[in-house]
Amino acid sequence: MEFMEDAFHKLLRDVKQCTHCRLNLPDGSHPVVVAEKSARIVIIGQAPGKKVNASGIPWDDASGRRLRSWLKLDPNNFYDSSQIAMIPMGFCFPGINPRGGDNPPRPECAPLWHSEILDALTKIELTLLVGRYSQRYYLAESQTMTQIIRDFKKYRPKIFPSPHPSRRTIGWEKNNPWFIRDVIPELRKVVHRILNGNCV
Repeated sequence: MEFMEDAFHKLLRDVKQCTHCRLNLPDGSHPVVVAEKSARIVIIGQAPGKKVNASGIPWDDASGRRLRSWLKLDPNNFYDSSQIAMIPMGFCFPGINPRGGDNPPRPECAPLWHSEILDALTKIELTLLVGRYSQRYYLAESQTMTQIIRDFKKYRPKIFPSPHPSRRTIGWEKNNPWFIRDVIPELRKVVHRILNGNCV
């Protein structure tokens, strides 16, 4: 069933006002999601970090800069919500893990909201699954993240898996030089073709 534009905007308002798991969040509920019905690419990441939680802008941190570098997109193109939707697995900052890094995304968000949002985004040509949480949820694979990314052609043309672009991935990248050599050029090519018909 096709969503009316006002119904879609109401859905996004409901998401941004969600307090479903606020008692499990260190800073309360501040859902971060960006989408327009015209979007042709959707980026499904993990969860907002502390900086994104404060700014309300998805990927507004070092990981975002690295992701834009992988995609070879400047901020204007990356944040063009008429073309690129950004939907994390967990909409709110989940807190810092005492062992390092952030906690995993809250498990309630995706089952509660994702299908309704994605059903409304009828023009999506590419889903970029960033990190193992989105890959586990949407691919239901028993393979490791490395194996999934190495086999990226298996999921095309609709899905493209990538690691999370955090600093923790720098070591992984050095140990897997094929990612920059083989995967990144293909990722850029498909993203730029969808956005403007150009290959890089």
